[in-house]
Amino acid sequence: MAAAAPQSITPEEYDLVIIGSGEGSKYLAWTLAKQGQRVAMIERKWIGGSCPNIACLPSKNIIHSAKVASYFARAAEFGIESQGHTIDMATVTGRKRKMVKELVDIHVRNYETTGVELILGQGHFIGPGLLEVYMADGSKRQVRGEKVVIGTGTRASVDKIPGLAVANPLTHIEALELETLPVHLIVLGGGYIGLEFAQAMRRLGSRVSILERNANLLHREDPDVSAGIETLFHDEGIDLVLNATVEEASGVSGDSVIITYKQNGQNKTIEGTHILVATGRTPNTEGMGLELAGVELTASGHIKVNEKLETTAPGVWANGEVAGQPQFTHIAFDDFRILRDNFAGGNRVTTGRQVPYALFTDPEVAHIGLSETEARKKNIPYRLFKIPMAADLRTRTLSETRGFMKALVGEDDSILGFTVFGVDGGEIMSAVQIAMLGRLPYTALREAILTHPTLMEGLIVLFSSVPTSMIEK
Repeated sequence: MAAAAPQSITPEEYDLVIIGSGEGSKYLAWTLAKQGQRVAMIERKWIGGSCPNIACLPSKNIIHSAKVASYFARAAEFGIESQGHTIDMATVTGRKRKMVKELVDIHVRNYETTGVELILGQGHFIGPGLLEVYMADGSKRQVRGEKVVIGTGTRASVDKIPGLAVANPLTHIEALELETLPVHLIVLGGGYIGLEFAQAMRRLGSRVSILERNANLLHREDPDVSAGIETLFHDEGIDLVLNATVEEASGVSGDSVIITYKQNGQNKTIEGTHILVATGRTPNTEGMGLELAGVELTASGHIKVNEKLETTAPGVWANGEVAGQPQFTHIAFDDFRILRDNFAGGNRVTTGRQVPYALFTDPEVAHIGLSETEARKKNIPYRLFKIPMAADLRTRTLSETRGFMKALVGEDDSILGFTVFGVDGGEIMSAVQIAMLGRLPYTALREAILTHPTLMEGLIVLFSSVPTSMIEK
């Protein structure tokens, strides 16, 4: 008997098909569906994307638990007698899981109420505008979109170092699921993810060592920022191994591991119980059949887009980290606004937009606009206003005086850039960013009547100080 011919699948037609339900994608789906368009969202695993599930919000939840633990360690400073404390890591993680579930439930309701069809499965192109989706039950669906948007994000990179993959290291995903504290956590990478986890785990009770290939932590920041973070970490008992190139890993993370590294021409080793890899991100583009849709990649493996987020394929766009945009949720949300407006006939672009950011160590590092390093490199004239955080009187009431804030001001009194290393730095930075958006001169903040005592009031002190530096043309 002849074998039955495979049954063909009739593609389902949509106005918009989106692959990956991250920040930019989900808001675009909800918005256009509410406008009456037929929208399908294909999501492999994380409903709502990485931010509510495995990244920004869960990590800040754990970081806040670590902040509370730090207050217990400082209890005597506040006049509180304490006989010590213990950390129940399972409860710490449980609090995080509860928050994540609540957030995912909100996302599911948004899909239901807006009418977006949420398709849980692995999607890949089989032709221009045509995708096939492998469902969890083994079945397949085909969907065709008049417009297609790719928002599949990035994942943690694991360098091809001998023994590292076999050691089964933690990424941020597994680190957020720990129910027992590592005895000695070795963090590979001195960037944002590595530093936030390093401080949190140290405060929760782990011994922590950071191996960083560059000469400084946060090596792209101004030297005073890098120095401030390094001093903070030294003071908190975190081991810093700088100028270290990892050569080999052995053992299994979660039990016993040995990292061999080269520092200043010498081979050295460090032993620990866990490895956390935080050395970069890899775009999620493999196995998507992009070549069948005419979507090209950049040399770094990101989807190639122009300033309107258009790919090389007609009718296909990409947003967020997979498109090589700055790796921040708030930038992905702005990508949504660009696509939303341009789909409605607008002409919005990614170029020239502000990119604020914050590192959620304690205290925080936050920045907007031009840094001193960039200004010098570009030979842009500026006046530098800088004060210690202790000059902001609110910090004294909080016993949180570590750090500084500084601003670069142009010859026309415009604020060119602002950096803060201090308590609630992200909130302070946002106030300055709003002033920059409104093109206010620095004198507007200097002469403002701000509530006393608040952290924002420190901006009056900052801009009333005497400039200490100027780069001439």
